Amino acid sequence: MIPARRAVLERVARAVLDLPAAKILLVAIDGVDGAGKTMFADELADVLIPSGRPLIRAGVDAFHHPKPVRYRLGRHSPEGFYRDSYDYAALTRLLLEPLSPGGTGRFRRAIFDVDADVAIDSPEEQAAPGSILLFDGIFLHRPELRRYWDFSVFLHVEWARNHRLRHHPEQASLRYSEGQAMYLRECRPAERASMLIDNDDLAGPFIVRSP
Repeated sequence: MIPARRAVLERVARAVLDLPAAKILLVAIDGVDGAGKTMFADELADVLIPSGRPLIRAGVDAFHHPKPVRYRLGRHSPEGFYRDSYDYAALTRLLLEPLSPGGTGRFRRAIFDVDADVAIDSPEEQAAPGSILLFDGIFLHRPELRRYWDFSVFLHVEWARNHRLRHHPEQASLRYSEGQAMYLRECRPAERASMLIDNDDLAGPFIVRSP
């Protein structure tokens, strides 16, 4: 791993491990489409492995709504993308609440295969004491979710260089970019996150703000 990137990941890992170890920790990796959230969360998991803490990897994409719900406002609606993409009630009921203080610790990490557009019956699992959930996805600082996070990261990237958005057809690109702009205006994730990281250069990310 590139040393500058490793150093940032180690800073995040130290901040997470400095939190109370007696409880299950819920850690969010947020950012717009194409910001590198899944890669960052996977790499953070690798850095955390030597701590010996049990790790749970999951992501919001496994909690999509089916197409009739996602597209109820139209296939190109930015508001539909922001409001209707994910089943937050199921996410909180099946994953976040069970892992929160007072929860049972019995959780499911996926309910939907968005590529096949079908519900899936993932097995119920039991979280070990002291586990760390590393959860990646967009819109993670919405009001429905942000109270659950013990620690959160927002990955900032310049949208003008966002390859994922540039390669969508224009209407689809507007759906994604405008929907996420709505999220940024309403929820201000860069301000609410525990740590703000500029991830525009994968070889040289840097921490903009930390606890």
